[in-house]
Amino acid sequence: MITATPTQHEPKNYINSDYGIKSWLLTQDHKRIAILYLIVVTAFFFLGGLFAVLIRIELATPAGDLVDSNVYNKLFTMHGIIMVFFFLIPSIPAILGNFLIPLMIGAKDLAFPKINLLSWYIYVAGGVFTLYALMRGGVDTGWTFYTPFSTSYSNSYVIATGLGIFINGFSAILTGLNFIVTIHRMRAPGMTWFRLPLFVWAHYATSMIQVLGTPVIAVTLLLLILERGLHIGIFDPALGGDPVLYQHLFWFYSHPAVYIMILPAMGVVSEIISCFCKKAPFGYSFIAFSSIAIAVFGFLVWGHHLFVSSQSVYAGMVFSMLSYLVAIPSAIKVFNWTSTMYKASVEMSTPMLYAIGFIGLFTIGGLTGLFVAALGIDVHVTDTYFVVAHFHYIMVGGAIMGFLGGIHFWWPKITGRMYADTWSKLSAIIIFVGFNLTFFPQFILGYLGMPRRYHVYPPEFQVFNVLSSAGASILGFGYLLPFCYLLYSLKFGPKAPANPWGAVGLEWQTSSPPISENFEVTPVVTQDAYQYSTREEVKVG
Repeated sequence: MITATPTQHEPKNYINSDYGIKSWLLTQDHKRIAILYLIVVTAFFFLGGLFAVLIRIELATPAGDLVDSNVYNKLFTMHGIIMVFFFLIPSIPAILGNFLIPLMIGAKDLAFPKINLLSWYIYVAGGVFTLYALMRGGVDTGWTFYTPFSTSYSNSYVIATGLGIFINGFSAILTGLNFIVTIHRMRAPGMTWFRLPLFVWAHYATSMIQVLGTPVIAVTLLLLILERGLHIGIFDPALGGDPVLYQHLFWFYSHPAVYIMILPAMGVVSEIISCFCKKAPFGYSFIAFSSIAIAVFGFLVWGHHLFVSSQSVYAGMVFSMLSYLVAIPSAIKVFNWTSTMYKASVEMSTPMLYAIGFIGLFTIGGLTGLFVAALGIDVHVTDTYFVVAHFHYIMVGGAIMGFLGGIHFWWPKITGRMYADTWSKLSAIIIFVGFNLTFFPQFILGYLGMPRRYHVYPPEFQVFNVLSSAGASILGFGYLLPFCYLLYSLKFGPKAPANPWGAVGLEWQTSSPPISENFEVTPVVTQDAYQYSTREEVKVG
């Protein structure tokens, strides 16, 4: 596939090229910036997870005996804000995308290294504003900031939180712009569009959403802040505003944002399945174009969040039809992944376990999405735990499974160390079991009519809530395991060869960890991607 081969000597890699905290905080190396993101994003993940633990402890009993209603409102709000805006959206693009895209296309770095570092500082600054609101007492509006409650009636720190998310949005825009320019202008000789890894296609589609959609939520939150601070009538009907206008603006971004979270995970799964089946993905071009189709359709379906918000029946029918259509490119991916595995000699490695878990959980999440896309059913399940379960099957079962699969797949390349195979497989199984025990009972709760965001509920719902809370404890343990054995591997793990999985792709043709300039010689691509059956030059350590 390429002319470059793994380096044979021990040049300085990106980790030991320059020591000292200052060298990291001022670095322009995309790989080091990815590690900086990894550290901060992981911290936000466990902070958001802590709020989730408190929520599930509270819901284990029907009475509100752990916290009162005001504190509970702040718990689920801060859980949602941190997980959505500071973990799910940046996790794969900012960490794996930052690290891998230049390597995958044969470039020495991203197009704008200084802007790449700036995007990390902006992300940290947005997080500081949000943490300030948390330490001062939190915010209680829900992560959607629905008006007029957020503009006029809430007594919590809405402005500080909104500013944190507003600032963070610029990080996503700059990252997306950097990826688009890099993919267009910095591909290695011979790396045509249809030789790109599917991981790169997924991030290209994601970047389009980031660049086009993020300014909408930024302006929307800015208008919310101005109305709350200056009492001008934009969204508050008491001031002549329209709260439904806020919902249109919010969901015009926030539904495409779902695909910012899930598309990169789909790219990860495509790479993992191809590697551990040792086959080219079935229907490469269909998977590539389905990523673009998801990005396009994602901007056309926001209205299915407004079926019970005074939207006209005719508009509801149009958005319902479009919501069914957006499922088609996702179904194409699932079909092609399973077809790739058909009659393949599948190696059940840890990354492959996460990829298979992703397919199962994402499929359940996608199928239940058809329920909430249907007008009649959506009226019944809106604002119930059915929606909570559906959302988490996509975001936690999909995005986080993809994230963990990608971390385990490229961990040897990122760190130069292998991790414990037994513990990693056990963790993947625990996470899959714990996730289903946590969220599947919530489908039943929602169908039976339990509303979300209530901390006091009728006793007949307790059995399902106890199951959900028990599953959350298993899930939390499963998430802690990788944190422990991956950290352990940094010092005690066996050294990783350049290509421990026998994979194809430019990132596997350099040392583990990569040298600072990625490649000693600029690679030249001569074959299509995923040529497992014809490749001879890839060396397995």
